[in-house]
Amino acid sequence: MQVAGKVFVVTGGGSGIGREVVLGLLERGGRVAAVDLSAERLTGTAELAGRNADRLSTHVVNVTDAEAVAALPAAVVAAHGSVDGLLNVAGIIQKFVHFSELESADIERVLMVNFWGVVHMVRAFLPELMKRPQAALVNVSSMGEFIPVPGQTVYGASKAAVKLLTEGLHAELRGTPVRVTVVFPGAVATSITENSGVHAPAVAGANENAANQKVLPPKEAADIIIAGMEKGAYRVLVGRDARMMDLFTRLLPERAMTMIADQMAGLLQR
Repeated sequence: MQVAGKVFVVTGGGSGIGREVVLGLLERGGRVAAVDLSAERLTGTAELAGRNADRLSTHVVNVTDAEAVAALPAAVVAAHGSVDGLLNVAGIIQKFVHFSELESADIERVLMVNFWGVVHMVRAFLPELMKRPQAALVNVSSMGEFIPVPGQTVYGASKAAVKLLTEGLHAELRGTPVRVTVVFPGAVATSITENSGVHAPAVAGANENAANQKVLPPKEAADIIIAGMEKGAYRVLVGRDARMMDLFTRLLPERAMTMIADQMAGLLQR
């Protein structure tokens, strides 16, 4: 699916990977409706869009609010005329603590943003996508879906739900105009920790293998995601660490879990 002349909706468009996806789509000639919880962050995205800002609309929406999301397609169609692609990038992490130390509200917040936010967006926009001769649906899961990170059990579970939801949609939408893609980013230099309102403990220098993994700039991650969407890829692995851990967990799942648990144990707050 070519980007030029098409209309895309991107959640998490105010920062990090989402912002870079917005800018990348605009640079490739697309029209974009950027969705984010923060009006300030969306303003920053619009400023960075520069000469391409005339093809950008911004929408302050909480993706956990089903009613607000349900009203969004009409606003996007009013601004752009149609919708050819939906990219669900928005996501948050949890506090770096054991599962037993999380409050119910902490668990619900992560699941509401990461899973139910995707569900709301897909339910709202799928009818619009089905009207197009060719359309794309891209949901961002995480490397944390196939390898558990200490202190991120609920986050990983939410992203595993996104993965299976997306694969189920792919199966159901075969033979339709909608091509469905699931994305697994590895380590990317974003402000997700700050945006999630949590503190990430520094991992001790002994964890050199983890520290030496290449952390991708958000733009590079966005370029990989957009390229995967253009190809209609079933799965997109973003970063060398994601590719390595995907293979490792398939070959030796328990050993992979143990290695990450030992290397990243310092992430757990005591």
